Amino acid sequence: MHQPTSPFPRSDPRRATATAAPTSSNPPTARPEAAGPDAVGPVAAGPGAGGSGPAGWLVGSVAVGAAVAVLLLALRLGGALAAAIPGLPDPGPVTTWALPPVRLLADGLATITVGFAVTAAFLLPGDGASVSAHGWLLLRRAGLAAAAWAVAALALLVLTVSDLLGVPLDRLGAASVVSFGVDISQGQSLLAQAALAAAVAVAARTGVSRGTAAVASGLALVGLLPPALTGHAAGAGNHQIAVSSLALHVLAAALWAGGLAALLTIRRSRHLPGAAARYSRLALACFVTVAVSGLANAAVRLGAVDALWQSRYGWLVLGKLAALGLLGLLGAAHRSRTLPGLAAGRRGAFARLAAGELVLFAATIGLAVALSRSPTPVVEPADADPVTAVLGFGMPAAPTAAHLLGQPLPDLFFLTLTVVGIAGYLAGVRRLRRGGHRWPVARTASWVGGLLVLAATTGLGFARYAYVLFSAHMAQHMVLSMLVPILLVGGAPVTLALRALRRPTEAGVRGTREWLLRALHSRPTRLLTHPLVALGVYTASLFGLYFSDLLGTLMRSHLGHLAMLGHFVLSGYLLFWVLIGIDPGRPRIPHPILVLVHLAAMMAHGFFGLALMQTTTVIAPDWYLGVHPDWASSLLDDQKLGAGIAWAFGEIPAAVVMILLVRQWIRADQREQRRLDRAADRAEATGEDDDLARYNAFLAAAARDRN
Repeated sequence: MHQPTSPFPRSDPRRATATAAPTSSNPPTARPEAAGPDAVGPVAAGPGAGGSGPAGWLVGSVAVGAAVAVLLLALRLGGALAAAIPGLPDPGPVTTWALPPVRLLADGLATITVGFAVTAAFLLPGDGASVSAHGWLLLRRAGLAAAAWAVAALALLVLTVSDLLGVPLDRLGAASVVSFGVDISQGQSLLAQAALAAAVAVAARTGVSRGTAAVASGLALVGLLPPALTGHAAGAGNHQIAVSSLALHVLAAALWAGGLAALLTIRRSRHLPGAAARYSRLALACFVTVAVSGLANAAVRLGAVDALWQSRYGWLVLGKLAALGLLGLLGAAHRSRTLPGLAAGRRGAFARLAAGELVLFAATIGLAVALSRSPTPVVEPADADPVTAVLGFGMPAAPTAAHLLGQPLPDLFFLTLTVVGIAGYLAGVRRLRRGGHRWPVARTASWVGGLLVLAATTGLGFARYAYVLFSAHMAQHMVLSMLVPILLVGGAPVTLALRALRRPTEAGVRGTREWLLRALHSRPTRLLTHPLVALGVYTASLFGLYFSDLLGTLMRSHLGHLAMLGHFVLSGYLLFWVLIGIDPGRPRIPHPILVLVHLAAMMAHGFFGLALMQTTTVIAPDWYLGVHPDWASSLLDDQKLGAGIAWAFGEIPAAVVMILLVRQWIRADQREQRRLDRAADRAEATGEDDDLARYNAFLAAAARDRN
């Protein structure tokens, strides 16, 4: 690492207060009082600083060795390295033996990238708008890891083509690789991951602001997802649990392990105790998420409880559960022993325990890679129902009240969102009340009701019919884009968060409250909350989805389906927040204009329903022709029913919003009149004219002139 430059000479006293605008090659200037453990330069950039040196290399080498050893052992135990069956295509020994280690390398680099970027952006205090000195170090290393991650993803793409086609690498043509990456979902996911990793590398290497670090963190987290959504989970039954649980599992595990690696890298920093305390809270949430999502995913892939000990795949799952339990015990030891020791200045115990935990994490990642390569006990029969293969569940029977409310189809993503949203909201209300502040019960009921309706619409038996009937899908759309957002907006979650969240005790740290405030006052928020933009986003979700080929494309992918349902909620929330929201962050717009915007939304909604009724062609035929039930009416008849639902459903919610708008308008006028009355009273008491008195005098003078 080169020595950072500074515009001030070493003897210039301004170095203590002035901070030059940092660039990618010029880290934030360390202040003299931070020299030593927090400096980046000759003092701390030598061997042993920031996790380098003999100790750091030893821990890294042991972790890599443990990961590779466990990977090979688990591959042999799980049957992934079994000899090729005679007569079937064989990719050759290079692909067979190189594919798992490259997958392990990619996963390890992704974990390091996520952990370093998140720690730099959120766990360490900053230097004004920039990351701190050690944050800059972590961000630079995250950029290097991300670049290597992109290369590993591309190498994995080539090896995967060789493995699937059964063609050795030396006979694999470039056309096959390109076709796989462009046309096949597995290849597309690897290309997307490589592109996202490259974007992280660019962001981490070209900027040092905390906003840039946050963007790099978000891109890295998104980059984890594409391959996770196209492996075993995407082909397993019950996609709604398998895919969502795996996505949550991968995200939480990367944050957990990567954050620990970042803490070991900055173990000499004076900010380590505070960062470790914040990481501990994050790690606890990650532990719970990993445990719940892992159990849910294992249940789908095992198929039965006895497969846990009667199959090789089950043995590997038991090994992963044991590793998870041990990691949980180590985390508890951190919270009870090493964190208090860090606060007291004793860092040795934390470093030793964290190093051992990191080695165990590496071994667990090796085990996870072996699981992804091992055959599961649930084998799809040769005569499998094609509808079940597409939907993840069998064709539902004719709808009845019992079928619509029973036979749940829980999606772990929306279920987690509901549980976390309700628990976090109630915790905020409880904190306010413990502080002696009141919070309206109506707001709590509105928020909880909105999330419960969201969970019911996406998780009860009705959700099964939304996959196979256009009318049921349209009813789901209307509920998610109108009823749920109105209830959520009525809960005023931003106001509650700003009142309940505590400010960080350590100077320079941005907590959740600070990031929320910056998001509320950011340019994207100002753009999105413009009435015309909010109206355009909401309207585009109606016309753009159904009068193009987009609906069929999204329905064929579970990730696309999740994105579509999420867009319904977010676009509706944005519009109704602008119209009737009470949270800060939305622009102050005169109520007459808001009424006009709402009327425009109602007109667009009604026009959409009428246009849909007059359509004589089937929407998304590539999807609905393959999943249309035998007991249902024709596709066009069901589509016209859905159009009627779209046209009629908005009447009651639109009327409620109009009533709320008029009510807010009246209250705003009453508040303004009371303000003017108070100003007039003050002016009369002091003998001075106020604005109202001067205006009345102007009107009287004008009347005299006319007479």
